[in-house]
Amino acid sequence: MKKLPAVKKILVLGIMFLILLNFFKDKVRNYFFLFSQPIQKFFWQKGNAVSEFFKTLVKLKDLKEENERLKSQVLSLLAENASLKELKNENEFLRKALDLGLEKEFKLTLVEPTAKDPSRDLLTVNKGKKEGLAEGMVVINQEKILVGKVQKVYDDFSKVALFTNKGISFDVKIVPSEGEREEIFGLAKGEGNLRAFVDFLPKEKEIKNGDLIITASLSGVFPGGLLVGKVKEVKKSDLEKFQKVEIEPLFDLNQTNFLWVVSNR
Repeated sequence: MKKLPAVKKILVLGIMFLILLNFFKDKVRNYFFLFSQPIQKFFWQKGNAVSEFFKTLVKLKDLKEENERLKSQVLSLLAENASLKELKNENEFLRKALDLGLEKEFKLTLVEPTAKDPSRDLLTVNKGKKEGLAEGMVVINQEKILVGKVQKVYDDFSKVALFTNKGISFDVKIVPSEGEREEIFGLAKGEGNLRAFVDFLPKEKEIKNGDLIITASLSGVFPGGLLVGKVKEVKKSDLEKFQKVEIEPLFDLNQTNFLWVVSNR
């Protein structure tokens, strides 16, 4: 008997396999499913994880963009709120000045402090030569309280020396806070570090803590009638011809948002 060629054997085996596969196809498919199920499940889960990962990236990008947009809106609202608050403060300052009638006494220029140097008793304000400011002009607040005078002027800003500055001296009078005591004239001098004293006060005159100190127009440094401060302490010595007092300034640098520069008297 002749042996079948190898090709024919393979062909016969293939036909038999197909017949068996068709006959047992459901079982074969079932076995294939059981065998491949863990692998399919693995790739299905990984596929879902990858899909969720990319979805998360997209969401994060959207959230970041939304966050940046909201931040921009918040900053815009804060800036708008700050501007409105600043305008409100400025209007309130102007209203108080009008209530006191300052515009009837002086020609005023509104300025805003932008920096302060208490160690040198100096302020920087936001207006200068372009707005008509000049050296020597008086600076007051809305309560008509003396703050100082313009020391140096630039095109767009100026330096203001507080009256406590060492380089400033001016005539004042002490007004009794109570009783029938007479007014006393003296010379106020800045000592630096927000301190000032009134000197050359006759020793026989009675002065009490709390007495008011206002400017006198004798020397012309400042206009008369501006409130300077109160007597903080009276200093007397048997070795000195005069008594002197320490001034308690009435302006508060921490509450100084706006000031007036007196352009004329």
